[in-house]
Amino acid sequence: MESLRLFICLFLFSFISFFLGAESDHLQHSNVKRLRPNRLFVFGDSYADTGNIRKSLSDSWKIPYGITFPQKPSGRFSDGRVATDFLARYLGIKSPIPYTWKDYAGKERLLYGMNYAYGGTGVFKTKDNPLPNMTTQIDYFQRVLAAGNIYSPSDLPSSIALVSVAGNDYASFLALKRPLTELPAFMKQVVDQIAVNAMRIHKLGVNKILIPSMQPLGCLPSVTIFTSFQRCNATDNTSTKLHNYLLHKAIARLNNETKPSTFVVLDHYNAFLTVFKNKGPEPGVMRFGNPLQPCCVGVNSNFDCSNVDEKGEKKYTICEDPKAAFFWDIFHPTEEGWRSVYSVLHKNLKDVWI
Repeated sequence: MESLRLFICLFLFSFISFFLGAESDHLQHSNVKRLRPNRLFVFGDSYADTGNIRKSLSDSWKIPYGITFPQKPSGRFSDGRVATDFLARYLGIKSPIPYTWKDYAGKERLLYGMNYAYGGTGVFKTKDNPLPNMTTQIDYFQRVLAAGNIYSPSDLPSSIALVSVAGNDYASFLALKRPLTELPAFMKQVVDQIAVNAMRIHKLGVNKILIPSMQPLGCLPSVTIFTSFQRCNATDNTSTKLHNYLLHKAIARLNNETKPSTFVVLDHYNAFLTVFKNKGPEPGVMRFGNPLQPCCVGVNSNFDCSNVDEKGEKKYTICEDPKAAFFWDIFHPTEEGWRSVYSVLHKNLKDVWI
């Protein structure tokens, strides 16, 4: 197995090096007329979900999630705010209401857009997860538009969509024990579906679509735990680079079919690494002592953050100060982690206005 992993690593590295050269995951932008958007529509997974999953189905509704904001669980996979919240803040609007809350929110609250993201989902159906994948999420969006009682066609050109794909399809691929030799072809399938989804959202009327590059998967605590959170896994990061390379190519193709700045890649990959490597003062970016070490972890490998035993006793531990940690649990950043990532991206976000 190790020799096979090494083969895959070398193959992916050679593939990327040949095609990518010195290219890096920079935010794509061009000189366009800048009109501040007034709505945000969100699709994707736990990096963007702000509370769509039913309380009975998700740890994100259990203590200690949400202890920083809003001081109680809110369905966010963090101690506080997530990527959606910080993107909305930099766009100058309120964070959009979760789709499953739409019938209970006032009409004024709906004016800022809607969040269709569900934690644990991917572009395809993920293993043992019955929640709506991205195709179904876009179906929900289309139904809301067709109803015509919340948004009109004239609302969409001044809106932005966020399309979050943080790796659940690949986690499902590994959980199904598919051969690693099939991974490059599967990556192309994932990226091709992202492109299909993004174009569909655009054809529904949204003029600006933001698609984050994938964060360095080899730096997630679920991986770095095997080195006591001391270093990232180079093989997994090489695989991530292949995904991001294919994503850039797909988005460039979409922009050639529409107009140059319709689809924009947000550079999560390098933003994460910039925060990890920060050794000096950079506005808005925390200096995390050990950015790879999560704040909330199970007491052993049988438990996760938020787990309790049959007596209700905690089977997890929390770090002294979540604001001093980049990762909240073994997959998700803290609020302070997301704040730092979007502080890195902020200087380029001004270039994505419609």
